[in-house]
Amino acid sequence: MQHGPAVRRRKLGAELRALRTRAGLTSGEAAALVGWHQSKVSRIETGASGVKPADVRLLLDAYRVNDPDLRELLLVLAGSEESGRHHWWHAYRGVLPPTYRDFISLESQATAMRTLETTVVPGLLQTPEYARAVTRAAVEGLDEERLDALVEVRLARQDVLRAEPPLELHAVLDEAVLHREVGGPEVMARQRERLAEAARLPQVRLQVLPFSAGAHIGVTGPFVIFSFSSTSDLDVVVLDHLTSSLYLEGREDLGAYSEGFTTLQFHALSPEDSLDYIAGMNDGV
Repeated sequence: MQHGPAVRRRKLGAELRALRTRAGLTSGEAAALVGWHQSKVSRIETGASGVKPADVRLLLDAYRVNDPDLRELLLVLAGSEESGRHHWWHAYRGVLPPTYRDFISLESQATAMRTLETTVVPGLLQTPEYARAVTRAAVEGLDEERLDALVEVRLARQDVLRAEPPLELHAVLDEAVLHREVGGPEVMARQRERLAEAARLPQVRLQVLPFSAGAHIGVTGPFVIFSFSSTSDLDVVVLDHLTSSLYLEGREDLGAYSEGFTTLQFHALSPEDSLDYIAGMNDGV
């Protein structure tokens, strides 16, 4: 269990090692190609030291890696702040903590996202009014300018669902999420409408986990699993805490959370029944 930067370093090192092996090179041969000492390549591959995006480009060129999506993802792992590509969230660096920027960078590169939410609607599906109410409650002492900026970030993140190709979102919502009145009845009614609209999108699979399911694997808290098409070795589980986020990268952790999410989907209402349930709540308002 580690914080984001350490996870990125280890995952990046492991992927670079795999790419070097695939290219048929020893670490010494790779170092010679880019003009380094062999120990630098070893430190990078074990995650013992960080690596600049420019150095990642050198290695990728040496390994003849031409896949643009994989190159971009590895550059993000090397440090999205300096990756050479201007990401939209850079404009908000003054208001976003590093762990949130780490999360957004992974979200922007992922091809699929599985999320269990036990308290609030997932950020990718929030309305502006709901996002404002949640942010105001979660972060104390916000002035209006910073509140506006954080809500803008929340809404800008939703572009991943409209990208080409879009992020595949599989979300399981505890029934409590739909009953908790965030922002008041009118805000919740519009939020439920938004959920119903999103549930009809082909890239979104939305399921409600009813109270009747009883205690379940998610009672310990919400989690997110990011998956990447380039390589499953970069998949990661993210656990949010009050002041930070933790990232799980081990195969056992990934396997446990993936199996747990599948179990939650099994016990949740089907996407069709979930849509009917959400629509029915608004009909009763």
